[in-house]
Amino acid sequence: MSEAPLLDKIIKNVRVVRPHVDAVEVLDLGIKDGKFTQVAPHINPDEGKEIFDAQNLLGFPGVVDAHMHIGIYQPLDQDAVTETKAAATGGVTSSLNYIRTGQYYLNKGGSYRDFFPEVLALSQGNFFVDYGYHIAPISAIHIDEMQMLFEEYGIGSFKIFMFYGGYGLHGLSDQQNLFLMINKEERYDFAHFEFIMRGLTKLRELYPQASDRLSLSLHCEVAEILNAYTKIVQQDSSLTGLKAYSAARPPHSEGLAICIASYLAHETNCLNINLLHLSSRKAVEAALMMQTIFPHINFRREVTVGHLLLDVDAPTGKWAKVNPPIRHRADVEYLWQAVLNRQVDWIVSDHACCSAEKKASLKDPNNIWLAKSGFGGTEYLLSGVFSEGSKRGMSYNHMAELLSWNPAQRFGLNSKGDIAVGYDADLVLLDPSETFVVRAADSESQQGYTPFEGLELTGRVKSTFLRGNIIYEQGQVIGAPRGHYLSRKGV
Repeated sequence: MSEAPLLDKIIKNVRVVRPHVDAVEVLDLGIKDGKFTQVAPHINPDEGKEIFDAQNLLGFPGVVDAHMHIGIYQPLDQDAVTETKAAATGGVTSSLNYIRTGQYYLNKGGSYRDFFPEVLALSQGNFFVDYGYHIAPISAIHIDEMQMLFEEYGIGSFKIFMFYGGYGLHGLSDQQNLFLMINKEERYDFAHFEFIMRGLTKLRELYPQASDRLSLSLHCEVAEILNAYTKIVQQDSSLTGLKAYSAARPPHSEGLAICIASYLAHETNCLNINLLHLSSRKAVEAALMMQTIFPHINFRREVTVGHLLLDVDAPTGKWAKVNPPIRHRADVEYLWQAVLNRQVDWIVSDHACCSAEKKASLKDPNNIWLAKSGFGGTEYLLSGVFSEGSKRGMSYNHMAELLSWNPAQRFGLNSKGDIAVGYDADLVLLDPSETFVVRAADSESQQGYTPFEGLELTGRVKSTFLRGNIIYEQGQVIGAPRGHYLSRKGV
């Protein structure tokens, strides 16, 4: 008999954390051709070409950061390199990025048939982690292109920014057609959102075998409420900084948008809805209410690590400006309770690297209204959830569900999200007892600041493996970018 071929790598002595498995067992992991091929209490070291001793560190499935923005504030090919280096240091192995036509990103309008191949060309060879894209249909022609995007590129997840029709990315705006780079006669409004939903329903009917992973994500805020409240708050000198920005984009705007979106989903039979970055009690309550009213709709609820770690009193102030805003401490605690109650389906970073010189106005650096929205933080996603979640009694396997398994399942990443035979050998080793203080100076990101500056977190990533290859170890990102494009065509 011929001997079995050697494993490419054996990672020994891993305290394996799996979604849906309560026990944390010390196991060895055998890897061949980028996949886990053995998961066992003991694998003979002679069976492997290479041995790595995990020294009883916790082993989580590679993190699936399902909400990132690469290339929004700096060129996509450059942003991909630096920001996915940061992702690798935090245990992220899959990056799903929202992208659209219009200002920012590639600063182009037109069809996705022309736009998306350019995105892929700029991406290739620049991601340190595996990557995919969610796409926002901005103009009417994009709705007709959803089928092409799925058939040719495996794009099964689409997005609506509900406030864009009458409000800018950073504040009041009456030039939305210029911002979105659409024709004067086009409208980015509730009717357009309805037609996107109808387009997705049609796509699901064309591909019933893929219907579970064809979904629509929504940024839920209503422009009219934001416009009115921004004017009121800007005239109130008692409100400044993050408190002012939260008041200008009040939580009931999120709740109202969720109700509108949910009814439209019901009307159009658009059954897979992702409610993104819920930031407040009112948003979560509205989302749960809509689940009760429309039980046939398969809702998913997302929160970000920023909304779980920061509140309006964060000392980093303007650096923490984001949409929807950072909220009051009572909202933060409510979000955590929703997480613990399993009313939240996944946690993400909403990473959008906005360099310090672009973030704050040079003329008036402390003016919250002039600061740009968005910040990076993918490198703190796992440590942030682990640190704060552990304090609140959150189980490790629940963390693995929210950070890996659930987003992978929803978005058609069938080989991601678990440490099991047949899955991609994406693994992050974490020291649960090591405490560190967040410092922007230590990050691989090009941002130059972090809204999490000075936070003390417990639970530090020590090593990250992507498809069996070590990409981060002992404080260093290793090797060249080897991330693959994640086409989600497969049934």
